[in-house]
Amino acid sequence: MSAPSFSSFPPSFSSFPDIEVGPSRVASSTAKKGEEKERKRKDKKLRDKESKNGRENETFRKYKSEREVDRSWDTEHDERVKNKQDTLQRRSGSPPLYFTDKKGDPLNVTYGGLHAGSVPKYQAVARGRQILGLPRGWTVIHSSGKGIEIGMGGRRKMHTLTDTRSRALLQATPTRRLLTSDSHNYKYKETEGFLRVRSGRQRPEDQSYRSILNRRTDRDSGSSGSSGSETEDSITSDDDVAATTLTALQIKLKALEERLSTDPSQVSVWLSLLQYSLSNVPVTSKNAARVRSEITTSILARALSAHPDNRKLTLLRLKYVAAGEELWHKSKVRAEWESALQEADDVEVWIAWLDWRLRKGERGMDGIMEDAGRVLNKLQQNEVGQLRAIWRIAIALRDAGYGERATAIFQAQAELIFEIPQSMYGLPLEHQLDALEEFWESEAPRLGEAGAKGWASWVAAGRPDHVPSGFGARDTDASPDDSDPYRRWSADELVCDKKKLLPSRTIDDVDDPYATVLFSDIRPFLWQWSTAKAKHAFRLVWISYLGLHVPGFVSSLSTRPSENFDDRWAYTPFATEYKLNSLFPLDSTSKLTTADSFAGVLVGKERSYSSEFGPVKDWAFGIVNPLGSLLDGEGKGKGAFWDEQDVAGVNVGLVKRIFEGCRMVGLDDEDAQWDSLALAFEAALSIKSAVKLSRSFLSAVRNSLAHWANHARLERLRGHPADARKIYNTVLVGSPTNFQRPGVGCLWWDWAEMEWLLSDSDAALEVILKSVDMQGAGGIIILRCKRALEDKIRSIGDPSRWNEQQAWIRLKALSELLTSGPSAALRVFDEYLSDASSRPGTVAHESLSIASLMMLYRHGETLRNPTPPGLLRDRVHAVVDHYPSNTLAMRLFLEMEKGQSVWGRVRALLSEDDRGWREKDLARRLMEIWATLCWEKGKWLEEKERIRSALGVAVEGARTRGSSILWRIAIEFERRNGDLQRGRNLIFRAVGECPLVKELYLLAFGALRSVFSPPELDGFAETMAERGIRLRKGLDEVLEGWTDPSRGMRETEDGYGEEEIEHRARELRRLMPYH
Repeated sequence: MSAPSFSSFPPSFSSFPDIEVGPSRVASSTAKKGEEKERKRKDKKLRDKESKNGRENETFRKYKSEREVDRSWDTEHDERVKNKQDTLQRRSGSPPLYFTDKKGDPLNVTYGGLHAGSVPKYQAVARGRQILGLPRGWTVIHSSGKGIEIGMGGRRKMHTLTDTRSRALLQATPTRRLLTSDSHNYKYKETEGFLRVRSGRQRPEDQSYRSILNRRTDRDSGSSGSSGSETEDSITSDDDVAATTLTALQIKLKALEERLSTDPSQVSVWLSLLQYSLSNVPVTSKNAARVRSEITTSILARALSAHPDNRKLTLLRLKYVAAGEELWHKSKVRAEWESALQEADDVEVWIAWLDWRLRKGERGMDGIMEDAGRVLNKLQQNEVGQLRAIWRIAIALRDAGYGERATAIFQAQAELIFEIPQSMYGLPLEHQLDALEEFWESEAPRLGEAGAKGWASWVAAGRPDHVPSGFGARDTDASPDDSDPYRRWSADELVCDKKKLLPSRTIDDVDDPYATVLFSDIRPFLWQWSTAKAKHAFRLVWISYLGLHVPGFVSSLSTRPSENFDDRWAYTPFATEYKLNSLFPLDSTSKLTTADSFAGVLVGKERSYSSEFGPVKDWAFGIVNPLGSLLDGEGKGKGAFWDEQDVAGVNVGLVKRIFEGCRMVGLDDEDAQWDSLALAFEAALSIKSAVKLSRSFLSAVRNSLAHWANHARLERLRGHPADARKIYNTVLVGSPTNFQRPGVGCLWWDWAEMEWLLSDSDAALEVILKSVDMQGAGGIIILRCKRALEDKIRSIGDPSRWNEQQAWIRLKALSELLTSGPSAALRVFDEYLSDASSRPGTVAHESLSIASLMMLYRHGETLRNPTPPGLLRDRVHAVVDHYPSNTLAMRLFLEMEKGQSVWGRVRALLSEDDRGWREKDLARRLMEIWATLCWEKGKWLEEKERIRSALGVAVEGARTRGSSILWRIAIEFERRNGDLQRGRNLIFRAVGECPLVKELYLLAFGALRSVFSPPELDGFAETMAERGIRLRKGLDEVLEGWTDPSRGMRETEDGYGEEEIEHRARELRRLMPYH
């Protein structure tokens, strides 16, 4: 007997037992009766239709029966027909049914899988490692039930952080978060101590068999329906609450908006709102520059219109216009700048406008002269502002190749300040310039040149005619052995621009017309400055222009250092070859071995670090003495103000003559600071010559305490503490009259510090007692000494004498350190750091913060005294948070993290966190590069992608955009990395951002010559000539008679040259049908 077909048994769940029949099984009797009547009616209709069809076909059936065998019993008793009829009846009277296959078919349903009966499309050989018919290089690297994966090399390529998918995941914002409940009633029911959190995208659950059979329920039923609706309403309300829950960023933005609605004049709140709004748009994302500019302009436009005083705020206006440069038309950008100049009328706005005009270079050198004259005339009442403008103009002239004119401006201004004749005092500026022109045209040696005696000496000598001692020599080839004329030409241009700083004379054998500078070329840039501050700042600007970086000097020229952006163009020493060699490791291809094997056991290798006192030095101006460093008692130390790297590449002779010729006689304090810089420069070259120079200074000013202090520091640098002790004894103990003189506290501190670093605590304590005219030992004497030091500190109420006051504070802290311990010394520092006279952000506060770190560092690291490591580490972290651009604090931070293997702390320090609304300046960018690549050796291959991303952010960031220094560093990074194609792309972008910087163009001719074709280089030369950049020798002269070898090979292979190409082009144009 054959088994019945499954189709004979229609699907039904009536055979399942009913377990705990609840409200879902309750059905209405009225509904059942209605369904029964409907089914009977449809059955009757179907039978009537069948009988009618039977009568119509009766004649046909009779005819058919006569010719065929009677098979009516098959149709009458066919189960399939009956089942079909039953199915039709059931579908018409009941809701549709469906099945859910939760297991699935592993053979046919699985996407990409192979059926068990399918013929395999490949044959594995060599124990499954290779495929028959494929080359040997292709091997099986992964096998699964769905198939196999083949690849080259035999090893499966795993995802890395540099893959596109990995970077997308790292940059993606979080999609799930956990929220704290405002009350004890959780949204989800707690089950066995856990909360079952539902997914954001739930898969709808399958219907149960009860809901299938009882799909139609009475909607007007009683309690069951109402309870279900209440439950549904509660779930809906919970979902609405979850949907309206704000993220942490939205909560922060909402709080800032509430504060601004109360007081719209708060600049810091507007800047915080801008920072948080931009946090969702990474700088490296696609179209980030435009998107971030749109957000910035939208928020700052609200800020400027929210309060009338906001339109006069410099920082808001500068950020608004800088962001608009990416979006607006040139005419609107120019109009916004003019509006900012009129409404803000601040020196920072004028300097920023001048920098913008110089970066654009729309009208070449003529436009630069007009814009510079406008700024200088506007800032006549601000001498330091005029000095900043002249500095920016000199940088622009040198970048464009006119270095002689820039030096001539400094020379003429120095003559006007330091060597003006006695008869010219008090006269109008025009009369003084006319007299100076006479001296200039005489071609006598000027300040900074060999044999120069000054304008006043020339007038006193009766204005004699100058007899030149020799003639200037012609230019020689810098690289005569190079066969490529493009590289040879660029090398000659670079060497001449760096070496020929001084203008030539008319009698010199020089063909270049720009080498000789006429007085009319520099007269619009000369001004009369009367204040000692402007005069002292001028000579610091001059040595900074020549390549000596003075830490903190750039920001000190502004009354609001946080709004000073001059570091973008003023830190030119970091773009020189010597600084680049110190920023990047010399061997960029080496990789540090992280483990060694000993007897089959892997042992971690000790990490190798370089000195944490690297080439980047930046702090508040004046907090570090030029002759001070992290010295021990014998003069051995590190972290000097200037070292060999800082003076490398500087014109030593010219700098020495400037130090000598720009001294201001009669101003003891200013001259002492200037002379300390001269001694620091000389000490970086030779310590013996520095001591000799110091003695010459002392012979002229015997009573200057600052000069004696400088000489004693030099003796300590030489490693002669006994000679330094003799100086301190003679000046302080041997001359009681010096006790009440200003600046004596600094000498007492230097002496006590020297004895302390020599590990002689008793001698240091004795010096502290002598500073307050006390002697003896014991606790009572120490208490009286501390009280006397307190009186000394309180007696100095002048804020300008903060340096002397801090010397006494250090003496008191040292006394606490020697008698009680480091914690007591820190309490002394904290007491005065919280004083109202030393507010956070001021130079005095930063200086005292660094002084506390130095004392702890020397106590624990230099003198090797037992000190809890966390004491200094926590202190360093706090100072770095307040002053992230202070490289002294950052170096101590690196020293504390050395050996801790907590790279995340260093990474957080170097991250893109703006720390409030303070953006990363150039010093932090440079420190990031050095700390990442050079501090820990062997990190180049691991960290190069991170540095590439950081440089990309830097050149596009609003704070450092348009800096030719950063563009130069970014191109050098790609060159050292071996990615010349990236360097090529950067050069095109760089010359677009900085069109008047000659060195950026010359990089294509020299370091990246291999990725540029001769036509492209010829185009660069034409572009430089069109933009007014000075070329000492024409490129056509160098290329005369030279043929590109690669071009000749191509012409030989093609069989025709340019003439043939032109002939064919003319023929094709002639044959055009509608020509």
